[in-house]
Amino acid sequence: MHAQDNPFGQVLVALVTPFTADGEVDWPGVEKHMDDVINAGADGIVVTGTTGETSTLTDPEKVRLVETGKDVAAGRARIVTGGGSNETAHAIELYRKSERAGADGVMIVTPYYNKPTQAGILTHFRMIADATDLPVILYDIPGRTGVAIKYETILRASKHPNIRAVKDAKGDLSEVSRVLNQTDLMYFAGDDANALPTLAIGGTGLIGVTANIAPTPYRTMIDAVNSGDLASATAAHKALEPLVRAVMTHVPGTVAAKYILHGLGRISSPRVRLPLVGPEEWEAAQIEDEIDLVKDIPGASFRNFRPDRNAAAGGALPKVAGTTR
Repeated sequence: MHAQDNPFGQVLVALVTPFTADGEVDWPGVEKHMDDVINAGADGIVVTGTTGETSTLTDPEKVRLVETGKDVAAGRARIVTGGGSNETAHAIELYRKSERAGADGVMIVTPYYNKPTQAGILTHFRMIADATDLPVILYDIPGRTGVAIKYETILRASKHPNIRAVKDAKGDLSEVSRVLNQTDLMYFAGDDANALPTLAIGGTGLIGVTANIAPTPYRTMIDAVNSGDLASATAAHKALEPLVRAVMTHVPGTVAAKYILHGLGRISSPRVRLPLVGPEEWEAAQIEDEIDLVKDIPGASFRNFRPDRNAAAGGALPKVAGTTR
């Protein structure tokens, strides 16, 4: 794929939102973290996604994250807003504000909790895509939303000129292949463990949680796939495997990613907002056991990993409540 055909990038970080110990957005920490991941190989950042704790961010915080991303990236990476709502009208309003703030793309999650039919899902996607000139990524994550985007719905959605890609956290690679054969949609792995398998069947890239900690091996993996070097891509995949397991299997990804980033000294606090809480003792021990298996990988040395279970304990109530319904 030529770069000009892809408005999103290939190594996209599903960015954590660094907070202070009392749960407010750490804006200097946000800027530093964005700059860190871009310097380490990311060419796209998804702000206000699941990993960014979109459910407990206010709308003004979401818009400011887009603005901050554009300022920090300064053309080095694309900024995609990953927030949304299970209320179509609210989602449209939020994406319009994000477009005015400078977003390069939007990622629309399947409406959650109210469990619409496939016709309702398609209408939600189409109305949002109609309301913005930005390229759209559909986010298929039934484990969180309660309903999958069915194959037939993806085909119908693909006919909209603004709908350009899918972030797949369903893990059905046979369906991904089927859609790739019949549409021009780009596919991004939404499960870190499936990054290389998705690329191997024609996917475009990943939108990764583990990439908050180690974007460089993903850059290596994708560059190797682009050049036909399967051996180097596989080596990067193998090196990342225990880190992916540490981040993605014991607690929600944002909780583990913040715990690890704080232990590496890269964010000032591992705090998450309630109802998320930091890992309990036994969960922290599992994460640390996995980290012990990680060899030093490019851009992320764990020799000085010093996790702080006390700092991560519990969750924060911010001063201003979120507005996502």
